[in-house]
Amino acid sequence: MTELIEKEDILEAGKRIRNYIHRTPVLSSASINEITGAKIFFKCENLQKAGAFKMRGASNALMLLNEQIRLKGVATHSSGNHAAALALAAKNLGIKAYVVMPSNSSRVKIAAVESYGGNITFCEPTLEARESTLKLLLAKLGATEIHPYNNLNIIAGQATAAKELIEDYPNLDIIIAPVGGGGLLSGTALATHNFSPATIVIGAEPEGAKDAFLSFQQNKIIPSIDPDTIADGLRTSLGSYTFPLIRKYVSEIQLASDQEIVEAMRLIWERMKILIEPSSAVPLAIILKNKEFYAGKSVGIILSGGNVELTKLPF
Repeated sequence: MTELIEKEDILEAGKRIRNYIHRTPVLSSASINEITGAKIFFKCENLQKAGAFKMRGASNALMLLNEQIRLKGVATHSSGNHAAALALAAKNLGIKAYVVMPSNSSRVKIAAVESYGGNITFCEPTLEARESTLKLLLAKLGATEIHPYNNLNIIAGQATAAKELIEDYPNLDIIIAPVGGGGLLSGTALATHNFSPATIVIGAEPEGAKDAFLSFQQNKIIPSIDPDTIADGLRTSLGSYTFPLIRKYVSEIQLASDQEIVEAMRLIWERMKILIEPSSAVPLAIILKNKEFYAGKSVGIILSGGNVELTKLPF
């Protein structure tokens, strides 16, 4: 079967978005390496434009739209990072962006969308409400939906983060990415398969939103129902494009509790002096939880974002 996203698609996405994103740094911490027993390389997408890896996929997807579609605008539903990225990417290209956001979205993420010129419609904090509100908006405006993760051009864009990590550190044993809807994890897995096939990929997920873990085990999509986790970016269900890629190219999905996620988040803040959101801390949390598994290995981590509400820190 021919892949829906080829190696060339990832390379082209990297060239296409180059002028609209940061090539983020890869940092390490001697003290965290000592604590974990692993050699960890942190790909800092928390320092990306709009504060998260989502800027990659949003830019790639929008740049591939024709002029007629651009004129009518784009729309999506998102709790924050994709919303902000889509609004900024749209602003860069002179496209109107309409965003459906749950009423309980982080204030900092709402402010970011507004600052980038996104038009927000609020809805009840359920997936059903998000999807139905977006459907009404699309019908009314004639805009084109840019799904947060279940979109091949989004996935190809997200894959560029792992591609860059592999270019900077080509001999990693393992790469870990957090998983919500699976855009980042499936893109990471695809990039790793194409550019570093000997490296294994592991998904990191909160115990309070372990639908990807269950889906992986049962070989079918298990929807995320009433997820309960501090990692607000990981509360979504896998998609029809992301799940098959994860099944094919991800070695396993490991879980961490909210307490373990907060401890990992604090460790990065304290030792590395960088600001990350809870979703970004899940990969380090699973390393701290499974030290024997990771001991002595070179591990790449995608730090997915840094959009934190500073008035509501968990520590």
